[in-house]
Amino acid sequence: MPASIELVTSNTPMGANLVEGGATFRTWAPVALEVHVLGTFNEWQRCDATLLTKDSDGYWSGFFPGVREFDEYKFWIVGPAGGGWKRDPYARELTPDWPQSNCIVRSPSFPWQDSSFETPEFSDFVIYQLHVGTFYAPRLPAQAGTFLDVVEKLEYLDDLGVTCLQLLPIVEFQTLFSMGYNGTDYFSPEMEYGVPDDRLGPYLQTVNRLLRQKGVEEIELETLRGSVNQLKTLVNLAHLYGMAVIFDVVYNHAGGEFGDESLYFFDMEHRGDNNDSLYFTSQGHAGGLVFAFWKREVRQFLIDNAKFFLEEYHVDGFRYDQVSVLVHEAGENGWRFCQALTETTKYVKNDAIDHAEFWNVNPDIVRSRSEGGAGFDCTLHDGLRESIRRVVGQASYPGDHEVDMDGIARQLRAPGFASAWQAVQGVENHDEVYRDREARMPSLADPSDPRSWFARSRSRVALGLVLFAPGTPMLFMGQEFLEDKQWADDVANHADKLLHWEGLAGEDPSMGDFHRFTREAIATRFRHAAFRAEGCRVIHVHNRNRVIAFQRWTPERGEDVVIVASLNSSTLYGYELGFPGFGAWTESFNSDVYDHWVNPQARGNGGGVHAWGDPRHAMPTSAQITIPANSVLVFSKA
Repeated sequence: MPASIELVTSNTPMGANLVEGGATFRTWAPVALEVHVLGTFNEWQRCDATLLTKDSDGYWSGFFPGVREFDEYKFWIVGPAGGGWKRDPYARELTPDWPQSNCIVRSPSFPWQDSSFETPEFSDFVIYQLHVGTFYAPRLPAQAGTFLDVVEKLEYLDDLGVTCLQLLPIVEFQTLFSMGYNGTDYFSPEMEYGVPDDRLGPYLQTVNRLLRQKGVEEIELETLRGSVNQLKTLVNLAHLYGMAVIFDVVYNHAGGEFGDESLYFFDMEHRGDNNDSLYFTSQGHAGGLVFAFWKREVRQFLIDNAKFFLEEYHVDGFRYDQVSVLVHEAGENGWRFCQALTETTKYVKNDAIDHAEFWNVNPDIVRSRSEGGAGFDCTLHDGLRESIRRVVGQASYPGDHEVDMDGIARQLRAPGFASAWQAVQGVENHDEVYRDREARMPSLADPSDPRSWFARSRSRVALGLVLFAPGTPMLFMGQEFLEDKQWADDVANHADKLLHWEGLAGEDPSMGDFHRFTREAIATRFRHAAFRAEGCRVIHVHNRNRVIAFQRWTPERGEDVVIVASLNSSTLYGYELGFPGFGAWTESFNSDVYDHWVNPQARGNGGGVHAWGDPRHAMPTSAQITIPANSVLVFSKA
C-alpha cells in the first residue's frame, strides 16, 4: 500500500510539512513513474509504503507518521531514464554534504519578536547592500562570513542610519564561494552561511545582548540551531533595530552545475543535454538556464518562493535579479509572471517592496498592472550612477578642464518615473565594483593614490550627491568608510579584498573621518523632509567651474533646501548663486569639515548666508557664497 493520503488535500503545501503525528510530502513530477520518500524516519528503505500517490495534474503526495523536526529525507524518483535520488525543490534546509546533501524537515515556527515593526515608507529607504560571506568574516580561514556575523554588525548599521538591508542571494548555491546568483535550492539558506552547533556560544551572547537592549526576551541556544533559524534571527533583530530586510532573488535563471540530484533532472525524464528539463529551457544566462515560464507550475514554484520568504522569514520585499531577462527571453509569459509575482507579494504583505533590476530601464516595470505595467515598486537606475562616475573620472585628470556637470543635471531626477523614490541610486554596487571590473570610488577619484585628499574629497561629493538627490539611495558595503578595494566573493583566494574593518577601527583615520561624513550626511537627509519629497529643480550648472546647485522642497511642509556640489580643486569665493527665497539660509551641512575631522582648514560660510541679492539663475534672489574645493554644501531656510 502506498503512503496514506488521508491528510492530503489540494491545499496541502509543497515539500515536507509537519502536521500532527508526522508530516505530509508533496512534489510535482508529471513524467515520473514512481516517487518515494525515504529518510531517517523509515531507515531509507524503499517499499510500497514509501510510495506517494500521483494526481491528474502530476503532483505526488502522501502522509508519513512519526516524522519529526530535523529528520532527513530525499525523494527517490523513477522516470523514463531510470531511478535516482532527488532533493526536494521546496526543502527548507540541507545537510552540508554537497552535492549529496539530504533535505531536513523543518518547522516554520520561530519565536519572532518583531510584531511592532513596520516597514518604513519607501521614500525613507536608505539601502545597504551586502554579501553575507564577505561583509564581516572575523573567523577566517575557519569560515567565511555568516548570518550571525552580520548580526554582530547590526548596531553599527543602525548607528550609520541605514533603514534597509539588502542581502545578496542567500539560497543554496553549488560552489564553496559565490555571489549567490547561481542558486540551485531555492528554499534552503546557503549552508556556508550557517554556524555549526559547537560554535554558537559566543554568538548567543551577542544575540541576547542585542535582545536585552531592546527589552525583549532572550533566547536559548536551541533557537540558533541551523542556518534557517540563524537567518530568521538576523531578520528578527534587524527589525528590532528599525531596519527592513530585502532578499536578492534570482528568478530569471538557476545554477550552472546542477548535478543529478538537482531540480534540473528532477523527474528523471532525461540525462544529457536535451531540452527536456522539467523546469528549464535550453536558453542559457549567466552560466545557468532560464526557467520555462510557459509552464504554470514553474511560475508557481517561483511565486511560492517569494511567498515563503515573506511569510516564514518576515522579509520586507525583494530585489529581483535581471527582470529584463524575464521580459526579453520569456516574452509575454515572463511579463505575466512578473505581474502575478508582484500581485502576490502585495496580497501577502501589502507594504513589501518589489525592487527590480532591469537593464536599459523601462518605466513600465514600475507601473501598476492596471496601467499595463509589471507592478514593481522601484528599479535600479543607471543614469545618475554613470553620470557621477563619469564626472569624477574626468576630474581625476590633472588640470582645470571642463567636466560634464550637465550630465549629472540631466539625470538628477530620473526621467520617466512617477515618484522619485522609484529610482534606486548608487555609485557602487556588487556588479560595478566586483574584482576585475570597475574601480571603487576612491580609486576612481584618484587612481594614483586612493587615500589622497583628491580621493577623499571627490568620494564625499559622489556619495553626497547620491544621498541628497531625488531617489532611493543605496550604499554598497564598505563604501561608507572609504573602502578602495574591489570586492570578491572567493575569500579563500582573495582574502586581500575583504573590507578593511581594522582601518575603520583606527588603523586608517581617513576611514573614520569618511564614516562620520556618511553617518551625518544620512542624518541630514532625515533631518530635512525635502530630501525624501518630490520637489527638485536644477538651479545652476557650470561645466568649467565644475559646480552644480539644485533645490529640493516639500510643498506640504513648506521646506526648502539648496544643495551645492563642486568638483573644482580650488575653493570658490564670492560665488553668486540664485536662491529660491529671501532671507537667512543656514549652512546645515558642509562636507569639507569631515577631512581630518574636525578640519582645521575647512572653508565655508560661517554657518549660513543671507539671500538679499538680485534675481539670478531663474530664482527670485541670490547670495554670494563660498564653495570649498571638492565639496557638498546644504543650505536650509532658517
